[in-house]
Amino acid sequence: MWDYTEKVREHFLNPRNVGEIENPDAVGEVGNITCGDALRLTLRIDKETQRIVDAKFKTFGCASAIASSSALTEIIKGKTLEEALQVGNEQIAEFLGGLPEEKMHCSVMGRDALEAAFANYRGLHYESSDEDEGRLVCRCFGVTDEKIKRVVRENHLTTVEEVTHYCKAGGGCGSCLHEIEDLIKEVHGEQSLKEPEPKQKRKLTNLQKIALIQKVVQEEIRPVLAKDNGDLVLMDVVGNRVLVSLRGSCAGCPVAPITLKSYVQEKLRELVSEDLVVEEVPS
Repeated sequence: MWDYTEKVREHFLNPRNVGEIENPDAVGEVGNITCGDALRLTLRIDKETQRIVDAKFKTFGCASAIASSSALTEIIKGKTLEEALQVGNEQIAEFLGGLPEEKMHCSVMGRDALEAAFANYRGLHYESSDEDEGRLVCRCFGVTDEKIKRVVRENHLTTVEEVTHYCKAGGGCGSCLHEIEDLIKEVHGEQSLKEPEPKQKRKLTNLQKIALIQKVVQEEIRPVLAKDNGDLVLMDVVGNRVLVSLRGSCAGCPVAPITLKSYVQEKLRELVSEDLVVEEVPS
């Protein structure tokens, strides 16, 4: 059984705005009953303010589809058309306290219905959905390459499994899985699918380097040495040479050279610059 939030259960058992507006100003229809989910969204829009004064839905689908449709109507009522257009499927899921990954396609369907309704209101043919545009990739659920790329782009998806969760593509016979993987690579590019390269430290001026060395010595190194009653004073910085004087229990300690190289020098190389060399000088 799916792990639904209390809010999903509430909007499934007591959905808001079920039905259809008589003589609506906008109609959005998406999905296909033969594929398992379908949604019809109708809107009443104030012509002067361009605000959505009412929204109703009819849906054929699972609990997530009903809850997502109910949430969508609650979110967009009272918004202007431009404000409503900013509502994405992730906001629908967040409104419900989250959806199981396998049911994210229900929130995507709500977003598609909203776009279709706006296109209808403006007298345009809705062509950004998988039914209207692109090359058919998933024949089991009627999903095109353009729909897959759009879902990947808008939701930052990186795996075939995630694509299936968001638009069902690949959830049937599985013959399109390799093609979906290629589409993911096309959207993100080969480089974005690789492990990110380590960030390079920015180049420091001499003044910046000295100031950062002083900060690391004061805030990172001296407190550690003080735990053993030791201390260290920064005497000078000459190029990449950091000249220090040991104090307290560190002065004259037989393991002081090891402390300087294995701790003090390594800490400065980690936090400031990899080419720093720490040297002890008389106080």
